[in-house]
Order: sequence, then C-alpha cells, then structure tokens
Amino acid sequence: MEKPRSIRKVFESKPVTEGAGVHLKRVFGFNHLPMFDPFLLLDDFRSSNPEDYRKGFPWHPHRGIETVTYLLEGSVEHRDSLGNRGVIHPGGVQWMTAGSGIIHEEMPKGDARGNIAGFQLWANLPAARKMTPPRYRDVHASSIPELRRGDGVLIRIVCGEVNGVGGAVSGIDVDPEYLDVTIPPETVWLHPVNESHTAFAYVIAGDGCFGLDTQPFRHDTEGVSCFNIESGPKFGNETLVLFEKDGDHLHVATGANAVRFLFFSGRPLDEPIAWHGPIVMNTRAELKTAFDEYENGSFLKKSASRQPS
Repeated sequence: MEKPRSIRKVFESKPVTEGAGVHLKRVFGFNHLPMFDPFLLLDDFRSSNPEDYRKGFPWHPHRGIETVTYLLEGSVEHRDSLGNRGVIHPGGVQWMTAGSGIIHEEMPKGDARGNIAGFQLWANLPAARKMTPPRYRDVHASSIPELRRGDGVLIRIVCGEVNGVGGAVSGIDVDPEYLDVTIPPETVWLHPVNESHTAFAYVIAGDGCFGLDTQPFRHDTEGVSCFNIESGPKFGNETLVLFEKDGDHLHVATGANAVRFLFFSGRPLDEPIAWHGPIVMNTRAELKTAFDEYENGSFLKKSASRQPS
C-alpha cells in the first residue's frame, strides 16, 4: 500500500418519508447521480419510536437493481413474488437481486424496547444483466464472517474479502465490498481498495479520522470547505465520507473514542441511468416498458431463483 485515498466530499443524512409513511434518513440517492456509481441509494432506518416505522413498506415492485438490507436491531418481516417469506434478525442481511422484476413487502418491527436499526443499500445492475432472473438470498448473522485483530479491530464481512476471508455474499456483478468495521480508541486501520472502484464510509457510532487530508474538501450540508492538518478530518454518527480515486488503501484512525462505520466499494458501470421510484433502467423507453408491464400484469417473468443461506 502506497497512498491513502483522500476525501472527495462529505455528506450528512437527511430526513425523508418512504413506503407507507416510514420516517428514515436518506444518506444519498437520486440527486447524487452518478457520484456513487455503481451504488444508487443508501437509507438509514434507525429509530426508537414505533410511529416512525410501523407502517412499513407494503407490496411494491423492483427491476434493474439489487437491494441489500442489513439489520442491527429489531426485525423486518418480508414476503416476495418468488414465494420467499421470513424475518431478518439483528446481524442478518437480505440481498435481493430484482433483475427482470420482483414484487415484495418489508415490514419493520421494533425489539422489546421499540428500537429498530438497519440500513438499505441499492446497487445498480449493468445493462446486460438488467433482465436477469430475480434472485433472493437470506443471510443469517451466523453466516457472516467476523475478523478480530490483535489490536481490537472488528470486521464483519458481508461481501468482499479481508485478509483472505471471503464475505457471506459473492457472485455480485459490480464486485462490491460491504464491511461493518469497529475500531477501538487510539488505533489505526489500513485497508486495501481497488484504485478504480468507488469507495465510501458511513459512520454509525463514535467518531474517527478518515484519510490524511491536508487539502480542503467539500462538505455537502455546511457548504464550506474544511480540513484538519494534524490528524486528518474527524467525523461522527450519520456522516458519509466519499473518497477520491487517488489511492490504493483506506486510512482510518481513532483518538479517545471508538468508531463504527459501514464501508462500501464497487466497480463503476459508467452507463446511462433512467430511474423512477423503485425501478432503474438505462433508457426512458425501458423505464416506460417496466411500468406498462406492471400495470398490465406482465411485469413478473417466469424464471427466478431463491437462495436462502
């Protein structure tokens, strides 16, 4: 590893309402295209108020994307047009390849204290795979590898590879990496990243210094440039750090506090995007076809695959 990635831009999640009235935080989405290519959207649905999430996400379609739901607290009941039915529990993942079309519902439920905590990521599918048969993977917490280093760094590998250990999910088109990383106080973590891949980190607890920037970068919500020459920029909960493609590894350091963050990377597609609601295609004509088929009942295709883990 020769050069740590510098920071391109920093974002803070913003409140939105989705589904039947679920109050959540949108970390990035449609307005940020194509900055996060091949990723399209990241939502943070952490809450201790059942009124924020109890109405859930009733039956709705998807085509042309993959949706990844990662849960930390509470549960999410799900059903889909493939016949899958089950519950995502804390530490578990639902990885759904919508492909040619799937219809599903997701209904969050709080734990005994009324808490729910989870994240949903949308990853784009390349044009050649937009109409692939839909596929569903239900990954239990026990199936996600965990690595704990001697210095206390803990890494859960949802997708990708760390120190030769592969994640719970593989065979995804955009070669994604999805890690849940916890770094204890006064510790440095270096992680190799493909130099051509988009990479970003979303802080979900504590705070840490990302990169070793000595040059200003843009902060999305404050609208000002900021940097810290001595220790690198420090960021806390509900902050996303998008990295430049100017280095071969990620550098994260902590001071008095620990930090926990989700780290993502993936191969950009560099393809046109036509996006409306839950459907993402490459052209407006393809988008119109998808919605026409949904209306006339021909949206779902015959072949599909279910792969519970």
